[in-house]
Amino acid sequence: MKIEKFEGIILSETNYSESSKILNVLTDKYGLIGIMSKGCRKIKSKLRGVSRKLIYGTFNVYYKENGLSTLISIDVINSFSNTLMDLEKISYASYIIDLTNQVLKQNDSDEIFDILKNTLIKIEEGLDPLVLTNIIEIKLLNYLGITPNIDSCTNCGSSKQIVTLSSEQGGYICKNCYQNEPLVNEKTIKVIRMYYYVDISSITKLDISREVSKEINTFLDDYYDRYTGLYLKSKDFIKKVNQLESI
Repeated sequence: MKIEKFEGIILSETNYSESSKILNVLTDKYGLIGIMSKGCRKIKSKLRGVSRKLIYGTFNVYYKENGLSTLISIDVINSFSNTLMDLEKISYASYIIDLTNQVLKQNDSDEIFDILKNTLIKIEEGLDPLVLTNIIEIKLLNYLGITPNIDSCTNCGSSKQIVTLSSEQGGYICKNCYQNEPLVNEKTIKVIRMYYYVDISSITKLDISREVSKEINTFLDDYYDRYTGLYLKSKDFIKKVNQLESI
């Protein structure tokens, strides 16, 4: 095995033997790989504090192409300490990671690493986790091959007089094709398109009204239910957290 160096984010960890872990790591160079962190569960291990979910850093490993690599060290870039201390943030971060894991099973594009990394960083910096989650949700639909039509009417193809957004119809609906679909805020129509095209790393603030945010989230929830076949318990946990906060 050769020594390799690359950036990565630990998506999950599994205990192995009495003292080790297998880390599921999304990397910028090799996609999703498994890395053995030997002895990391021992109290005095130098790998103990960094061999956990939601560590983003530069990994030094003995790389094995078709099998488990072995961890040498991690130079931590971001430990997401603020996220870990906040129930709302960690619930959204966990869902985003779970969703990314599912998408990677169908598409291992190198672009997904940057999308996930930048979203987690923005949550850590204190930007609205719901909005960021919706942004990554609509971006990841592209890698599943089921992006909603948010450039023109899903029925006739016109880009003029778009009046609503329909998960059942698959995207925008124009005035001429509109029948009895629920109407959404005019800003919702514009903002969801912005979500899809925005560079997450360039976002410095998010000023989205509660009404617009709720409409986009409702659309994406229904769209995922209709077209992806994905069921994630972490998404249900977010709903429970939000219910608790609304009491």
